[in-house]
Amino acid sequence: MSKFTIPDKVLYVCVGSKCGKRGGKDMYKLAKSYIKHYHGREELEVIETECTDRCKYAPVCSIQPGNTWLKEYHPKEVLKLMDLIE
Repeated sequence: MSKFTIPDKVLYVCVGSKCGKRGGKDMYKLAKSYIKHYHGREELEVIETECTDRCKYAPVCSIQPGNTWLKEYHPKEVLKLMDLIE
């Protein structure tokens, strides 16, 4: 049985219809790859969500806890925010 880990922070990336078309799917893949190389799973986990119901601001992602939201983001903004997580 594998170990059940609880991360300190979670990045939720919307990959729903509009967010997915506007970069959400690519951001999810990039963020997963990024944490694999620069962060541990205990520190930060990336989870894709189907819809956050904020389609007019697509793409959207959120870091919890802390209730930090990014809308209409560029991938560099998300990666920079991920680097600030301690």
